[in-house]
Formats: sequence, C-alpha cells, structure tokens
Amino acid sequence: MLTTLTSSGLFLAISISSALATEPTGDWRVADGVANIRVAQCNGSMWGVVAWEKELGGRDTNNPDVSKQNRPTLGMPILIDMKKKPGLEQWEGQVYNAKDGQSYSATITPIGNDQLEIKGCVLGFLCGGETWTKVAPPPVPSNPANSMAKSATKPPVMPKVGSPPGTASKAGQKQPAQPTLAQPTDPIGDICLLPDIARLPH
Repeated sequence: MLTTLTSSGLFLAISISSALATEPTGDWRVADGVANIRVAQCNGSMWGVVAWEKELGGRDTNNPDVSKQNRPTLGMPILIDMKKKPGLEQWEGQVYNAKDGQSYSATITPIGNDQLEIKGCVLGFLCGGETWTKVAPPPVPSNPANSMAKSATKPPVMPKVGSPPGTASKAGQKQPAQPTLAQPTDPIGDICLLPDIARLPH
C-alpha cells in the first residue's frame, strides 16, 4: 500500500511538473535575436507582443493597412488569439510577420522549459517555423493601471542615527531631496492591457 501511494505521489508530482513546464507564457528571444516576444494569457487565449527590440524605433511599415504603417513595433501583437488544442500542449491561432505584413495560421508548442516552437502556414501549405528561447523579463514598473505590475521602486532612504547635523528631520524645515537610483523600466508591462489586445473581443 505504501509503495502504491509513493508511486502515485511521484507520478502526480511528475504530472504537475510537466504541466508547469509546458506553459508558453513568458519572454522569448526570436531565432535571429532581434526581438523578445512576451506571451501571456488574456481572457483564455495566448497573445504575444514585442517586448524588446534590438534596434529601437521600429515601425510596422509593411502592414497592408495604411493606418497601421506608422505604429511602433514595440508592443505590437505577433501571436494573436491562440487557443489551446484539446488534449495537446499546443496552441493555435494567428502569427503576424512584420517583415511582409501578413498574418498566417500558426501553432506554438513549448519544448521543455526554455524553448518555444513556432510554426506558421499559408492556406494550409508553404509552412515554416523557428524556435524561440526563453529569457528573463525585466522588472515590471509600478503602475496603478497595470493589474499585473510589480513595484520596481525602493523605499526612501531615511537618515541614520548619528548623521551629521542638518540631515535629521526638523519641524517646519524642508529637507533636501534624497538621491534616487535609476530603476530598470519595462515599457510593456502587462500585455493584456495594451490597446491592440484590450479593445479586441475575446
């Protein structure tokens, strides 16, 4: 009986670990290294947007929609409304290719903990793909409008006991501003709040 319970517990632990390992959310470096794509679940579907780019200031110049040709590529949706396939650790939807301004039917499949396989096809054929590598995302800045944000600020430095005269707080006197260290920023944050995703029906 004990052996059976131990084996069952081990199997359950492995199953849970496998389920966690196949989650496609996170930040992924594309194959040619020019951008990171942040993938998150928004209202039941997986979405991915450009969270970092090697060359700043990119624009969606190849988009067939003229009104979108000047939109920044940073924050632009790449993986669009991808839904989990029943019984498989795979999601299918659309992938947008900014190089030609076209969208393709696509699937994403996690491979272990640190790789994500992307495959896209035109009209069911002319398929191609690549493998992305997981990277650590930057700290998300504190933002009251961002429900998923984590504060990146530090508490103010308070004067220590025995500080030189003039540094202690005195009633009625303004204290000099404490120097603050620059904090890493993340211009993307919670991708579910980005206008291109938040305004679309799910």
